[in-house]
Amino acid sequence: VQLVESGGGLIHTGGFLRLSCAAFGFAFNYFAIGWFRHAPGKEREGVSYIGTSDGSTYYADHVKGRFTISRDNAKNTVYLQMNRLKPEDTAVYYCATGRERGGNYLRVKGVRVNDFDSWGQGTQVTVSS
Repeated sequence: VQLVESGGGLIHTGGFLRLSCAAFGFAFNYFAIGWFRHAPGKEREGVSYIGTSDGSTYYADHVKGRFTISRDNAKNTVYLQMNRLKPEDTAVYYCATGRERGGNYLRVKGVRVNDFDSWGQGTQVTVSS
């Protein structure tokens, strides 16, 4: 199992980036994918989730309305479109594989680090003020 993130960079406040998470070596379409971020001095936190069959999605409150997750199973890739970026979005962003989770679970638990197994190496996003 290998996940490779790309698309990070330096961007001004209000700008946008699209992150990609490319999967290699496994049946990608059978796995849910989560996006996480890790900022200096903070714990890694869940940002977004996309399921397998119906493509159900979930967003943490602090990115809802600004970020959009999508997947292209034919390309073994999940995307995270990030709009209206803020300095507090600065972090290393990771994707990871996990189990399918229902909407109720996600609403109560959120996108939890411990629910995901295989991780990519991360891509740095820096938003300047």
